[in-house]
Amino acid sequence: MTTTSRRTTDPPAATIDALPVPAAGGAAMELDPEQMQAVVKRLRRAQGQIGGILKMIEDGRECQDIVTQLAAVSKALDRAGFAVIALGLKQCITDPDGGSMDVEAMEKLFLSLA
Repeated sequence: MTTTSRRTTDPPAATIDALPVPAAGGAAMELDPEQMQAVVKRLRRAQGQIGGILKMIEDGRECQDIVTQLAAVSKALDRAGFAVIALGLKQCITDPDGGSMDVEAMEKLFLSLA
């Protein structure tokens, strides 16, 4: 069985202006791009891990090794999601005039990662 390696290029790195997070009444609250850089870094690392997993599959690596790496990527994505929620909550606390926090919407976001 011959496997062929597909080579993909990463999309160009885009700058993050401000990422919207749901707020009260369906409006969006903008997250600080500087604070989001840690999340972006974590997601880029996860992107690299996914590329590694694809290569492992193409190379016929053991199931246990592949699943271990999948679990690591899954955890990294969850942590990125929790970090985004935490940044949103922090912003709501430090800038209460930026809009009222929709507690139910934030709870839904949090539980969507659980």
